[in-house]
Amino acid sequence: MNGQTMTSARDVSVRSVVAEARLEVLQVYRLLHCVREGDTAQIEKLVRLGVPDLINLTEPSQGNSAMHLACVANDIDMVRFLLSQRAHPNVQDKGGRTPAMLAALLGHDDIVDLLAKNHANMSVVDNEGKGVLFYCVSPTKRHMRCLEVALDAKADVNNVSTAGKHVFQLACERASDCESMCASILERGTNPNATDQSSGRSALMEATRAGALELVRAILQRGGNPNAMDKKRMTAVHHAAERGFFEVIVVLSAYLADLGVTTMDGNTPLHLAAAGGFTECCRFLAQRGCKTKLKNMDGLIPSQVAKNKNHNPAMKELKKAERLEGKFSKPGAINPNELWALRLHDWSCEHETALRTTMGVPEGAVGPLEKVSRERFVTALQEHQAPVDEENLQKVIIEHDKKHEGLIRVTDFFKGCATSRKRSRSPSYEPKKKKPVNVGKGKKGSRFALPMPICTVPTELMCRREDGGPPHFMVESYQQFTDTKRFDRDQRPGHPIEDDSVWYVDEPEKVYVNISYCVKTGDLESLSLAFIQGVPVDVKDCYYKTPLMTACGSGNYDVAEFLVGLGADVNACDQFSWTPLHHASHGGQLDILDLLVCSGSVVDAVAMNGATPLMRAIESCRPCCVDYLIKAGASVEAENKNGTSDYHLFVY
Repeated sequence: MNGQTMTSARDVSVRSVVAEARLEVLQVYRLLHCVREGDTAQIEKLVRLGVPDLINLTEPSQGNSAMHLACVANDIDMVRFLLSQRAHPNVQDKGGRTPAMLAALLGHDDIVDLLAKNHANMSVVDNEGKGVLFYCVSPTKRHMRCLEVALDAKADVNNVSTAGKHVFQLACERASDCESMCASILERGTNPNATDQSSGRSALMEATRAGALELVRAILQRGGNPNAMDKKRMTAVHHAAERGFFEVIVVLSAYLADLGVTTMDGNTPLHLAAAGGFTECCRFLAQRGCKTKLKNMDGLIPSQVAKNKNHNPAMKELKKAERLEGKFSKPGAINPNELWALRLHDWSCEHETALRTTMGVPEGAVGPLEKVSRERFVTALQEHQAPVDEENLQKVIIEHDKKHEGLIRVTDFFKGCATSRKRSRSPSYEPKKKKPVNVGKGKKGSRFALPMPICTVPTELMCRREDGGPPHFMVESYQQFTDTKRFDRDQRPGHPIEDDSVWYVDEPEKVYVNISYCVKTGDLESLSLAFIQGVPVDVKDCYYKTPLMTACGSGNYDVAEFLVGLGADVNACDQFSWTPLHHASHGGQLDILDLLVCSGSVVDAVAMNGATPLMRAIESCRPCCVDYLIKAGASVEAENKNGTSDYHLFVY
């Protein structure tokens, strides 16, 4: 009978029983000591002869049980032994955390899997309303495996904390590092419109802020609202425009996002794109109906914002859009770029594969194979709910069937040839292909056009990505090229008069260098080139360290000062939750400590094991750093998760 009762108890949440009587307290601490030492014989004896249900009692300080300690230590053999001694997998500490939550927080995937197989309840929430999925959101493969185990064990994918934070919205906040996690949670049926109640930001907005294009597309495909607003009346389009994520804006437009919404401070997405100097975003937004002459609360129109920020290309594009807007706003003027036609073009480009499948026209078909009947064309658009009314649909058919053959050329429809100007179509935003330079004949037939003196530099032996970009965490090295053939008697360059052949000037092959190497060697030129080309200043390497962390650890003050000046996050965390201040303290870099603290770094930042920067400075025997941190307000009474304080570290 007792065995049946114990088995059924494992299937529900168990609020822990805290040891209160003196005998219970003494035996619990004795049991925890045996768990740390791995003394299974003594544990079995205590469980058999000790107070009732000793195996599930928790100590009165933090509320830890034997299971909590074994899971935190990643001791899978001890966890199996405790389960065999009838330990509950759902016992909670004083914070309401179960052993599975602590194991997931530390990425102990084998422990989480074992607990799930032993009926651990993955729907339990802690005192803050957070379930186990909140503890899984971290950018490592081990945490990803913990997440998959928890999802398979029916963890709540719509868990909302007491502070109003949705677990999917939290994952999307960290989409730059955890995009695969977001996709897994989304596939399990989470609410695509999950919102943080405190800020009003939706999961779509957070994915947009991270520039996670595929995640944005997946959320929209599952019913995400592209026009949802946060408490500042900002939409996903505002966030994409603010960061210059052009491709994200295109996808949002394809799913009928309103591109002209005004925030509480009067800014449209066009204002934000102008402030960042994102020319392509400005052109696209202006073409898709975002007003170019609308003033914000500061009384500025987008072109004035771009001018004040010295973004001349964006300003010129906006001035051109203003002239067109004024021209077509006159009575009787016909706008060749009607908004409905552009929206239909964006939508059709996004859904091209599905539309071609429905029409029965494979990609790459030519001649008669790329034509479909009017009826099939209309049926396909209606089946996929194209954003076009009956009147405009007839206009599309007439424009694409001017010979009245009853056939529509599908390729022309997807290109938007008949309904919009060339400059507004998707191909016009693609990078232009560089033509070979004909040096044999110069301008207007001149034979004296000389070739550019360019040489080819060997590339570092590392594989590039499939999309043609540099390897992960590699950036283009700043190089000054010269013509090496000028001094090569075996391969002299041909004379422009004597040689009538056409010369093709190849671009020099780019040299890629690791950002960490640039930071350690103080290569500010290459770093500047990388950041100008769009590399985030807080990009993380395979160990989740930012360039600022590397500079702090290596003691390169000039690079650290350079990165902080560019807006690097002084409170960013790596996989062990070390901040740049932890790395600087560990390396004893007093000057960098002063730079970070003056730049807003948290003095008492806590790492994954509970250690503070002051503890790192003490462990590294850096008295000057210890003295500085204490004067800066660091707590001398802080303890790590092992209960070790700064005083104990100093004594040892």
